Order: sequence, then structure tokens, then C-alpha cells
Amino acid sequence: GLIQGVKGFLSFMSAPLIGALSDVWGRRSFLLLTVFFTCVPIPLMRISPWWYFAVISVSGVFAVTFSVIFAYVADITQEHERSTAYGLVSATFAASLVTSPAIGAYLSSKYGDNLVVLVATVIAALDICFILVAVPESLPEKVRPASRGSPFSWEQADPFSSLKKVGKDTTVLLICITVFLSYLPEAGQYSSFFLYLKQVIDFSAGNLAAFIAVVGILSIIAQTVFLSILMRSIGNKNTVLLGLGFQMSQLAWYGFGSQPWMMWAAGAVAAMSSITFPAVSALVSRNADSDQQGVVQGMVTGIRGLCNGLGPALYGFIFYMFHVELDATPDEKVHVQNSKMEDSIIPGPPFLFGAITVLVAFMVALFIPEHGTPGKASTARKHSSSLGNNPTTPPISSDEDNEPLLQDSSV
Repeated sequence: GLIQGVKGFLSFMSAPLIGALSDVWGRRSFLLLTVFFTCVPIPLMRISPWWYFAVISVSGVFAVTFSVIFAYVADITQEHERSTAYGLVSATFAASLVTSPAIGAYLSSKYGDNLVVLVATVIAALDICFILVAVPESLPEKVRPASRGSPFSWEQADPFSSLKKVGKDTTVLLICITVFLSYLPEAGQYSSFFLYLKQVIDFSAGNLAAFIAVVGILSIIAQTVFLSILMRSIGNKNTVLLGLGFQMSQLAWYGFGSQPWMMWAAGAVAAMSSITFPAVSALVSRNADSDQQGVVQGMVTGIRGLCNGLGPALYGFIFYMFHVELDATPDEKVHVQNSKMEDSIIPGPPFLFGAITVLVAFMVALFIPEHGTPGKASTARKHSSSLGNNPTTPPISSDEDNEPLLQDSSV
């Protein structure tokens, strides 16, 4: 819990900074940096446990790969294609969550843990080599604030000025609040749900593995097939609201459910709720300029990192308040106590609390505008004007930037 808390806090602090710097110096170098520091703790698992815990805690500073990847996707796709592309990225992540535990468990049972760590290290090294060899830079030089052939200014590379600019955007602020309120219970759920299934709902090890596989496969289908259909049919904002509705339903079902079949049914609903994050990423991308993609995606990733630190502590505290003991090696006393909890009206109080926080996130998301903010059009107009050859064009003041009537060049 302490490691996740430190890692999450460091991710929260560093994700917007790394995203903003990638807007200035390009995505490829920061993609390589984040992947390297995400993978570097792996071989330390067998070398030194203390070094592993120390490095994995500090690696939270650079373990913000998603913000750089989503900014990369925004660079190489059109606006109407981004939700599908983000869904594919999230689906590949879900696929790795489905396959890697099964592969690791098989190799560990047959050949021992050393081979598992070795295979993971080799795959991580191949990933880094793939970025070096096959991944091109996605951010065009003409889009970067400091392009070749023009004088470089540290003000252009200052990430805090970008953060200040984005922080004034009401739409992005509403999206960030929605992400925090919706991902906080999800992060807590990841830390305790499988122990909860095993000790309170009496899932066997085989049932637990099957549950993870089924929910993972359904999540892949939801993020690749249903996401694109929903984005085309009901729009970006309504897709986010639908995903939050699914998340509310599955958390409430987890909270009130006391039978294994209820968990299976709620797992299917949870798979549909996985459309929320790629839809949110597409929405925040639409409301940001091309030279602000890294910082806004970094803000979203940073908030998720903060939730990864706070969520497990919150769920653990609520379980403690309701006298539900979750232990990796439970004794008979804990098992009897949790059996009594299973017969209560609310077997899973933290999940019900999570449903309430998602309900608040749903109400906040109702105020998010469906279309882009005026500031995006204004900034695009200023960029295009700066590239023109008319020296007599007067600069646009900050007051004019806030006038909607002056944002259309035809007017």
C-alpha cells in the first residue's frame, strides 16, 4: 500500500510535466524514457527485494506511459478516429492483463519464478528496442513550439505555463474531476476485489482465473467493437455517460451481491464500463490544441496515478470500518467472520461507496460540453495568423480571446 501510494503521488506530480515536455521536444524520446523506467524494476525482483521496492516506488515519476501514448495517438489520427484508436490501445492493455498472469502462472509452476522474471525482462528489452528501431516521431516539427530554424525560448518549453493555460479551461477541469471521481473506486477495486471474491464470495482459484479471463475478453470486445459503434451513434459525451452508468451498476452489484452468479453478471457489466477511459481520453483530446495534447493527457494520467495511491487506502479503510478482513493467508477466524459478512445486507461496503462517487462523477460529466471549447479555435487561429506574411495584422489581445464572436475568422 505504501509503495502504491508513493508511486501514485509521484505519477500525479510528473505526468503533466512529462506530457508538457513531450509537446515541446517530441513524443518518441519520452515514450522511450517512460517505458524504460516502467520496466527497469523487473529484473530486481530476483536480485534484491529491497532495491525492487525502492526502484518501483521511484519509477512512479516516469511510469506515465499512457499520457505519452495517447498524445502520440492524437498526433497521428484525425479527430473522428481517436476514440477508436484509444479503444485499441486500452484493449491491448486489457489483453496483456488477461494473458500475462496465465503465462506467468504456467511458467512458474513448470520452471520456477526465475524463468518468469527472465522472460519478463527479455520482453521489456524487446519493447525498448522496438521503440528505438520501429517507432517514428509523431509530433511534426512545425507543430512544436521550438522548431528547428527558429529561436529557442525557455518560456516556450516551460511546462507550468501550459499547465496554467489548460487549468483555466472549464471543460478540461470538469473532465479531470470526472476522471478522479470515477477512477478512485476503480483503483481501490483493483487492489482488493480478487481477495474479496476468494474470501467473502468463496471463489476458488480456478473460478478466479476464469473470471479474470472472461471479464478481460469482454473488455477487449467492448473497447474495440462497441466503443466505435457508440461513438458514431450517440456521440463522445453520451458514451462517457453510458460508461459511467455501467460502472455505477457494477459497483452497486458488487456491493449488494452475495452469490457467485451475481459477481459473474456484474463482471459483464464491468467489461462494458471499460469504454469510459478511452472515451474520456478522446473527449479531452478534442478539447485541446495540437500543441497541448501531451499536457492534457498527462493531467488525466496524473489524476489516475493519484487515484492508484488513494484508492487502495480508501477501500482498505472502509473494509476495516465494517470489520471485513482481507488477508492473503486468511485463518479460520477471518473466514468465519467474512462468512457472517456475506449474509449481511451490504456484503461489500466499499463498492457501494464507489457507486456513490461514480454517481457524483456522472452528475459532473453532465456539464461537460459535447463540442470543442472556443479557446481551441481561438488558439488555432492565432497559430495560423503567426505563420502568415502580413506584418500589418495587429496582435489579438487576451480580452479578444474570450469573445466568442471574434473567434471565427470569417467574421
